[in-house]
Amino acid sequence: QVQLVESGGGSVQAGGSLRLSCAASGSIFSLNDMGWHRQAPGKQRELVATIDSDSSTNYVDSVKGRFTISRDNAKNTVYLQMNSLKPEDTAVYYCSARLLLSGSIQWADYWGQGTQVTVSS
Repeated sequence: QVQLVESGGGSVQAGGSLRLSCAASGSIFSLNDMGWHRQAPGKQRELVATIDSDSSTNYVDSVKGRFTISRDNAKNTVYLQMNSLKPEDTAVYYCSARLLLSGSIQWADYWGQGTQVTVSS
């Protein structure tokens, strides 16, 4: 059984910072790409940032220069450092991972339960 557990969400004022963490656990043989999505009430889910196994990163334009995605392979953890937060960043943030289970030859995608980020003006 694989679990992805997010933490670090909360409420901050505009201009503040938060760091989200997502730890993957279970019978994981290998982690491939990891990423963060977010979904605000009444809006579609949006891809925020990705990081591949070589630590190459991609960001949606709206967070470039403010957010930084990183990973610690030894801890099976992906992070999202969020600086200069804006009210429009308010959403539930979900982490995701493409991983290979022990004993499997097929990659599969897993999702965390989400963590709320609220930014007040």
